[in-house]
Amino acid sequence: MNFIFGTYTNEILLILSLVVIFGSVLPAYKFFGKYGLYAITIIATITANIECLIMINAFGMEQTLGNVLFAVTFLITDILSENESKKDANRAVILGIFSSLFFVVITQSWMLYIPSESDFIMPSIREVFSNTPRMMFSSLIVYAVSQFMDVQLYHAWWKLTEKLSGNRKKFLWLRNNGSTLISQILNTALFTLLAFIGTYDFQTLISIMVSSYVIFVVTSLCDTPVVYLARKIGESRKTKSKK
Repeated sequence: MNFIFGTYTNEILLILSLVVIFGSVLPAYKFFGKYGLYAITIIATITANIECLIMINAFGMEQTLGNVLFAVTFLITDILSENESKKDANRAVILGIFSSLFFVVITQSWMLYIPSESDFIMPSIREVFSNTPRMMFSSLIVYAVSQFMDVQLYHAWWKLTEKLSGNRKKFLWLRNNGSTLISQILNTALFTLLAFIGTYDFQTLISIMVSSYVIFVVTSLCDTPVVYLARKIGESRKTKSKK
């Protein structure tokens, strides 16, 4: 057991992260509705921009952390599009943008303070958050573009599948994966170039792009059952609200 965990520590932790983060979406939606999803969006957009500073090797690929947290924001906009409205999905994107901006302003203000002689944490804070502006603004631009694109694609797929099938509920898996997988191509390429060009060599940049997109493909496929379960929760909430 120790050998397996020691050899595949990163892989095991990534899988557990996927289960925990995606799993948290359902109770948040069940007990708090769309506001629970908004809360997870805010937390995910902030923490993902810190996590993505960390490079790891997992599943034979070099990658940054934060991919799962970014992926959950796409899951949330799909759930909101499916169960609530396009307006609510776009509101989640705007909340993510606002929280990122607020966070970068606060963290950068810390750098302006003169630490006391007894302080020991400021050097570490500076080392971490001195890289934050570029990462945050890169992710902010990419997040806004790819997320709004994802919402638009989701509803475009929905309109097409409803027209072809005559049933509004069918082909949820297609609009879920069709919107996310296309928007994630743009997300992966833009973020890697804006955040890391000049920091890593070209080969490493390509490796990050490929590994990030592979992870997004896997997470997109994994989030499909969550979207189906969330739709049942949404239908249950609507039924209760009518009583």
